[in-house]
Formats: sequence, structure tokens, C-alpha cells
Amino acid sequence: MSTTKWIIDPTHSEVSFKVKHLVISTVTGYFKEFEGEVESASEDFDGSSVSFSTSIDSISTNQTDRDNHLKSADFFDAENHPKLSFAGKIVNEGGDYKLVGDLTIKGNTKPLTLDVEFGGVAGDPYGQTKAGFEIEGKISRKEYGLTWSPVTEAGSVVVSDQVRLILSVQLVKQA
Repeated sequence: MSTTKWIIDPTHSEVSFKVKHLVISTVTGYFKEFEGEVESASEDFDGSSVSFSTSIDSISTNQTDRDNHLKSADFFDAENHPKLSFAGKIVNEGGDYKLVGDLTIKGNTKPLTLDVEFGGVAGDPYGQTKAGFEIEGKISRKEYGLTWSPVTEAGSVVVSDQVRLILSVQLVKQA
């Protein structure tokens, strides 16, 4: 069975996360540097293998002090764990897509299932074939060793344990 290799087009993709701050508002962050590929044997991507990684140093919440704190040992420990990675497969069950695999953050690997919306395949004006996906899910940051968790004087949690992951991914078919 022949397979087709696809790679993430970083100029048409984004990797973001959302986390509650003080339980009253949401902070959004992005990873600006990431890469990934998909090996597909079918047009609907069912059973395709997926590998993905992002540079922790590329994290951005549009606030330098917070970004530096996230890179520190309190959170991602970028010096010792420079990458976040995922390896798994796409599962299509009658048009209901899931991304199923293992997510590794800060040396901790846990199984993860994310919801996927397959946008389809289209050609671009430059003769490239592209495929689009919207991917969402939630993780417990503490399960991955991101345990920094002070509370306010009033007893409120500063940073929620639950983190929403939101990825908009465009793949480019390789010749």
C-alpha cells in the first residue's frame, strides 16, 4: 500500500492554547515554531500516522514576563525540555474524526484524544495540494508536570489546571 507524505504549512497554520487566569478570565497563548508530518494511505486520512513537535522557546502570550515564566522550571522548563511532541494517528469513524496518540510535555507522556474537523483537500494557485484540519481538546497541565499552582490571599486559583488546545492546521502534499 502506498502512502502520501504531508507536512504542516506553518504560514497557514497556528497552534494555540487557552487557560483560565484567576478563574475569571482567559489567557491565550501560541507556539510560533512548530513542525509536523502526516503519512496517509487514504483520501479521508483514516489511519494516517501523525508526528508533531513545537519549540517551547517559541511560546507567546503577548507578555514577555509571563512568557519567560512559562519557559522556566515552574512550567515547561525549556532549558531541559525544549520540545513538546505528539505521535499518533487520525481515526475516521463515519466522518467523526479524532486524533489519538501520545502527548509528551516536560518528559511526561500521556495518551491523548483530540476532536478533529477535516476541512477537505484543495489545490492552491501555486499547484500545491493542501488539506485542512481544525483540532481541539483539553489536557490537565498538572498531569504533564506543569504543577506551579499558587493561590491568592482569598483562596482563588491563579492558573487553571485545564488547558484548551486549539490547532488550525494546513498540510501540504509532498511529491
